[in-house]
Amino acid sequence: MASRPTGSLIYLKEPETLETKEYEVPEPEPGAIVTEVVRANVCGSELHIWRGHHPEVKEGVLGHEVLCRISELGEGVETDYAGRPIEKGDIVAPVYYITCQKCSSCLKGEFHLCQNAYRYWSKPPEEPPHFHGTFATHYYIHPSQYFYKIPEGLDEKIAAGANCALSQVMFGLDETGVEYGDVVLVQGAGGLGLNAIAVANEQGAETIVVEGVDGRIERAREFGVDHVIDFREHDTVDARAERVRELTDGVGADVAVEVAGVPEAFAEGIHLLRDGGRYLEMGNVNPGHVAEFDPGTLTRKSIDITAVVRYNPWYLHKALSFLADNAERYPYEDLIDAEFDLMDVDEALAKSDSREITRAALVPPREHER
Repeated sequence: MASRPTGSLIYLKEPETLETKEYEVPEPEPGAIVTEVVRANVCGSELHIWRGHHPEVKEGVLGHEVLCRISELGEGVETDYAGRPIEKGDIVAPVYYITCQKCSSCLKGEFHLCQNAYRYWSKPPEEPPHFHGTFATHYYIHPSQYFYKIPEGLDEKIAAGANCALSQVMFGLDETGVEYGDVVLVQGAGGLGLNAIAVANEQGAETIVVEGVDGRIERAREFGVDHVIDFREHDTVDARAERVRELTDGVGADVAVEVAGVPEAFAEGIHLLRDGGRYLEMGNVNPGHVAEFDPGTLTRKSIDITAVVRYNPWYLHKALSFLADNAERYPYEDLIDAEFDLMDVDEALAKSDSREITRAALVPPREHER
């Protein structure tokens, strides 16, 4: 009997301490897929985990935003979750969590809140099937894990970012109910913010971004934002709120999107909205970080707050379709500004954390892509 190939993975032993492990690549069980990692992006979540700031994950195999090449199909796997035929060699994007369809959240149709979503995420490397994260040469897609074939002609560098930031933003804006002609204000022009600008543009909204970093402001303009409020110039909440009113005929924004990841930004958001406005909270994901908040203003303005984590899994299909339709309209290819060999993961994380680079991608050695 022929021996199985081996693969490498990156394991977080403790905060900022990484180890490389090697394991035999498993055979896929019925309904599963074994893949080779084409490229894995360094997302902000990985930085939170690496620094030890994540509320739940303190160790395990890292990585979740990925493109994979199918190397083995488990019994019964013939199509992706959009019903398109798949075969060995196809490039797919997997949703990074599972949807068990049996827990209390799934029974209510709230698949993004599946109580077992992270059953196979950031697990110890010795636990089969070992390749639980995407900072690795291989990745195991479980039977209960959605995945989608990449649209023909879509650049792999662009497609790799669909299964986190873009899917999250599309889901959040839909949950908030963005409509044609709305004024959408985005707090922060990082990856989530730029995607929010692009999606809101395509939904027929007028967009405003609040940001104070030159490079991010420039990128927001490249993504077609209509107005910029530089918080270095408008340096108080009152000043920023007044500027929003100036841009909206004295009314305020219809929708505000918090993607700065700063508690103070959340506290500020209600002051930038019109009466009856809608507020989308996505950026603050680490419990325990607090800011002063004015609930009386929230009530008197009748602000509706929507907070979302993850996204319903079919939004990955929507995100890939969005990129296929709009990749030439927005500079998505510029969002990844550095590539590193998988074995240089320490450097990739450190430079990402220091903001020396905007976004990094890890690319396994070429022999694992054949």
